[in-house]
Amino acid sequence: MSVTFSKINATAATLTKNRTEGSVVPASGMCVTCVDGCIGMCEIGKSAYRGHEVIYPQPFGVITTASEKTYPVDYSHFNIMGTAVGAKGVEADSDKAVFPAVDLGVAFGHDKGLKFHLPLVIPGIGSTNIAKNNWEGLAIGSALAGTGLTIGENVVGMDPESVIKKGRVVDTVDLKRRVHLFKDNQCDGYGAIIVQANIEDTRLGVQEYAIAELGVECVELKWGQGAKDIGGEVKITDLKKAQLLYERGYIVLPNPTDPTVIKAFDRGAFKEFERHSRVGMVEEENFAKRVNELRKAGAKYIFLKTGAYRPADLARAIKFASRYKLDLLTVDGAGGGTGMSPWRMMNEWGVPPVELHSLLYQYAKRLSDKGEYLPALAVAGGFTFEDQIFKGLALGAPFVKLVGMARAPIAAAMVGKTIGRSIDSNEIPVYIGRFGNSRDEIFVTASSLRKELGNKEFERLPAGALGLYTYYERLAQGLRQLMAGSRKFALEFIERNDLASLTQEAANISGIKYIMDVDQTEAEKILDN
Repeated sequence: MSVTFSKINATAATLTKNRTEGSVVPASGMCVTCVDGCIGMCEIGKSAYRGHEVIYPQPFGVITTASEKTYPVDYSHFNIMGTAVGAKGVEADSDKAVFPAVDLGVAFGHDKGLKFHLPLVIPGIGSTNIAKNNWEGLAIGSALAGTGLTIGENVVGMDPESVIKKGRVVDTVDLKRRVHLFKDNQCDGYGAIIVQANIEDTRLGVQEYAIAELGVECVELKWGQGAKDIGGEVKITDLKKAQLLYERGYIVLPNPTDPTVIKAFDRGAFKEFERHSRVGMVEEENFAKRVNELRKAGAKYIFLKTGAYRPADLARAIKFASRYKLDLLTVDGAGGGTGMSPWRMMNEWGVPPVELHSLLYQYAKRLSDKGEYLPALAVAGGFTFEDQIFKGLALGAPFVKLVGMARAPIAAAMVGKTIGRSIDSNEIPVYIGRFGNSRDEIFVTASSLRKELGNKEFERLPAGALGLYTYYERLAQGLRQLMAGSRKFALEFIERNDLASLTQEAANISGIKYIMDVDQTEAEKILDN
């Protein structure tokens, strides 16, 4: 059977569409009849007049994006197995083995000193507008929930108010704001704010500054992400800022100091500059050196984030994380994105999540069986709901401790922010108004948060934080229900055999038993007894 996995030449991501939407050539994505005289609505046509601009999702700064490619195997190809027998983590008593009793807390790090209320972390969200404009909700919501939040790449370099002397940062505005928004709302030490660094940040000394001046304990090295295999990029609409970033050493296209380019920008020939980061070069000697530098600088916990690179690079990542005693390794499968990763790259490069996470388990088990140190592992790549979280934890059990999500939390924070604005302007949409006309009525977690924080602190909460916190509350209750159904009352009891593969292909890739083979030996013993 012939299956088309990719959608080509027309997508909402690049604001393009086919003229003959019902008749499209599968291999090329072109209209079956391409007509002389068409204005060029498809991606080929738009590229004919906007060129490289069409590489990136649009409009920049107000969207998050993710691949629309259909992979042969994904997490929906597994089902969660429940049981009617016993309980792990609580007494097998119907009055005690209830789903609210499920413990979702996790402790990790070399000293188990990092403690989260939920097994969730938001991987690196950096200098894009979508991150900056929603940071208040993301930071405060994550802090209140007791989960992890990562400040991504290029935040310092992109900040016009950063003070940089002799190539090193000595003061910031944006990074300082991002760290304090989390730390000022952190409850009882749960959760963590993490500062990530790419090659540009490392040159600026961002992590050393964060440790010394902002009291940051967790830092993360970065080897790419699930959306792209090049450095990060953003769009710049201000000439002066583009020139500032060029002076700071970034790749800015076209050259904002070129008089011809300046004249073209001023007359409106183009409206955006592209700012790109360099790609890092992974070498074990330099990696070891950097880890040592961070420990000497005072980093208490050191993480590594890697993307959907080829299997050999995944092996390097887990081996280096093991050899140099890191505290967390996050592995991000292909297809994700929070900013403006190149659209075709986002769809067509890298190892998809199920395959990548299955390899991660294999490599982790290989090292574990040899008695080698393993950091906590986190998996990321399109996770949105509690069933996927359970599956991610189970597929990588017992090594995977956290699930990374970025796009879904951003969506929750954005919706909360939008609802807050509609309440303030007294223009609540009918769809929302059926629940009430105030925060206390619309946000289902408001009453418990008001009681916990007190009226004064609750009233100061941004609506975006309420959105994220309430979304996490839903995930937590849903995850507890699924775990109780599997009779697992703490995360440490989740196992790979809590899953079953629905296809032989999924079973072959993951090593998770095909549904018809699950419990075969045990079932035969029961029947033959």
